Amino acid sequence: MNEAGLALLKAHEGLRLQAYLCPGGVLTIGFGHTGNVKPLQQITLQEAESLLNSDVARFAAGVRNQVRVPLNDNQFSALVCFAFNVGLTAFSRSTLLNLLNRAWYSQVPVQLMRWIYAAGNELPGLIARRSDEAALWNKISDKS
Repeated sequence: MNEAGLALLKAHEGLRLQAYLCPGGVLTIGFGHTGNVKPLQQITLQEAESLLNSDVARFAAGVRNQVRVPLNDNQFSALVCFAFNVGLTAFSRSTLLNLLNRAWYSQVPVQLMRWIYAAGNELPGLIARRSDEAALWNKISDKS
């Protein structure tokens, strides 16, 4: 994941050093980490960064294993950010991935904008996130 993708992910996940329930009802901590989180758990900034690095590596590997067409750094980073948010299972079953693997690159931003709901409710934060992911996807330069 490039710097632009990591900045996007951090901005939309935010940083919480105490466990909380995300809008989807999942116990979360740090920069959107959801694995093995305990109620009332607290972590340090260093622990949050370590969890993020581990999570990003896992989601990057998952995206790399699922995508069958060439991507530039921005496209790859946008997909890692998306998969980080929706999960690798949802990503692997998505119409977005199906269309992308047919090389229908132009459909990715359209498909991203379908993923703006949590618990059946349209969320302004998800609209903003998907818009930013689509903008990163469409950005030609691999720099920043």
